[in-house]
Amino acid sequence: MEHKNPNIDLFGISFNPANIMMLFITCLIVFIIAVLSTRRMQMKPTGMQNFMEWIMDFVKGIIKNNMDWKTGGRFHVLGITLIMFVFVANMLGLPFSISWDGELWWKSPTADPVITMTLAATVIILTHFYGVKMLGAKGYFKSYLQPMPFLAPLKIIEEFANTLTLGLRLYGNIFAGEILIGLLATLAAGSIGGFVGAIIPALAWQGFSIFIGAIQAFIFVMLTMVYMAHKVSTDH
Repeated sequence: MEHKNPNIDLFGISFNPANIMMLFITCLIVFIIAVLSTRRMQMKPTGMQNFMEWIMDFVKGIIKNNMDWKTGGRFHVLGITLIMFVFVANMLGLPFSISWDGELWWKSPTADPVITMTLAATVIILTHFYGVKMLGAKGYFKSYLQPMPFLAPLKIIEEFANTLTLGLRLYGNIFAGEILIGLLATLAAGSIGGFVGAIIPALAWQGFSIFIGAIQAFIFVMLTMVYMAHKVSTDH
């Protein structure tokens, strides 16, 4: 069954309140995880602190694979925030979706192209900002003329392509997963036979979707650091 997105018009601008709500819930969950992980710091980490330190080391490894740590260390917090935010956002719509009066209110925020494209655009803008900040305006714009000046238009097109692929890849994978889960749920609700036939594929797809959500969070952060390295490192 197809559901519409809720919509509110305010001062001539349309808003999707469901997206705002789901983004707030995602941020709240990430904040709670961060607080619980750092509330009682110990020399020998256990529990949530151990989990957080694992994430920190994981993101540190991604950064060091793309640039030297002296340069990339400043993006460590950015990477940790992104991987936690994207993963939690990917997971929210997996257990269930909630609709009211034909409008979909509970879903993964990353199943909406507006959210993923905004996130991707923000990342690309940050890469330009740090490129200018760390290389200087002259050094940064000079990089568009290397190794050959006539390739500059292609590099500009590449910036738009990077934004599209970063955002649409995340959206496509999460949206497709939720569509299939919805179809299986519709089949299960049709009859007892449908429920029996759909329960195993639904559980299997739920597990696979968790894996896909984790992989997409990793890919998003990895590509963020790749793009960042190309802007701030002089050896790229």
